[in-house]
Amino acid sequence: MVGRTTQQYIQAGVAAFHLEDQVVNKRCGHLKNKEIVEEEVYLSRIRAAVNARAQSSGDIVIISRTDALQGHGYDAALTRLKKAIEIGADVAFLEGITSREEAKRVCEELAPTPVLLNMVDGGLTPDFTVDEAKTAGFKIIIFPGFALEPVARVIVAAAKELKETGSIKKPASSNGVSFGPKDLFLACGLQEAMDFDIAAGGSTYGKGV
Repeated sequence: MVGRTTQQYIQAGVAAFHLEDQVVNKRCGHLKNKEIVEEEVYLSRIRAAVNARAQSSGDIVIISRTDALQGHGYDAALTRLKKAIEIGADVAFLEGITSREEAKRVCEELAPTPVLLNMVDGGLTPDFTVDEAKTAGFKIIIFPGFALEPVARVIVAAAKELKETGSIKKPASSNGVSFGPKDLFLACGLQEAMDFDIAAGGSTYGKGV
């Protein structure tokens, strides 16, 4: 499955992807009591991706992620990453880093292999700015779900207001301007879809929307 996925990702033009060592029914890397597979199972996943890439006419960056830090300790996690790199992984990803010292150490011990930092707001890892991550030695930083907290906060407030008052006022920052369905669709590419349809001779948007 890993080999087939790798080949299909390459065909689709995917630039990079993570391969990790959690069991199939995994959980977020910043939650407790994660289950991971045996080291050789993990390495077989990395090996399958590397072999599939070698057999393909395309290319993709293989990011080796381990969640072993929490349950098995730093040394075990580092060993897994080193072995994954030896097999052919391009980037190392130690999930759930718990201190700045640990962050700097893993970058130093895996150099010159690029190390990725997963910056999850409110997670196990201390907050790093992009510049701080760069100083620590990371070459890649991701901010998954960065919009979840602010969006959730606004939705909760709006739902509370609707329940208590029976209506929803426009946020002060919107200056009273409505953001209706058409505005949302335009933000998601409606105009481009309309232009494409018209250029092809279609009539779907001939009278506008």
